[in-house]
Amino acid sequence: MPSRNPFEEIERMFEQMDKGFRSFDSSLTQGVPLDLVDENDSYVVTADLPGYDKDDIDVRLSGSTLRITAERDTKTEDADTEFVRRERTRESVSRSVRLPERVVEDETDASYKNGVLTVTLSKEGSLDDGESIPIE
Repeated sequence: MPSRNPFEEIERMFEQMDKGFRSFDSSLTQGVPLDLVDENDSYVVTADLPGYDKDDIDVRLSGSTLRITAERDTKTEDADTEFVRRERTRESVSRSVRLPERVVEDETDASYKNGVLTVTLSKEGSLDDGESIPIE
C-alpha cells in the first residue's frame, strides 16, 4: 500500500484558498478595472470603460488620488420595446486610485480610445483641491 503524502493535501488546500482570495480580490474592483504603471518620471493609469462616450467620463486629480467616474443614460430608442430580461442597466461606475506619490497637476494628459481611458501623470509637485483633467 503506497504511503500518503500529507503535504500534497496541504498544497491542494492552499491552491483552493488562493483561488478564493483571487476571486474575492477581483470582486472588490468591479467598478472600473485599471492598471497603474510606474514609468520612472510618470504614472500611467489605463482603465477599461467600454460602452461610454468620452463626454460621459470625468477624471479628477486631488492630491495623490485619481478618481475616474463614468455615467451614461440607458434610454431605449423604441418606446414600444418590451423587455423580457434587462441586465444592461448600469448607469454609472467610479473608481479611485491612490498614487504612490504626488504628481504635477499641469503635466497630466488623458485620452480615450476604443473603450480604454489612458491617463498619464508626471511625478512630483504640489496640488490644491483637485483639478479636472480634460480627455482628448
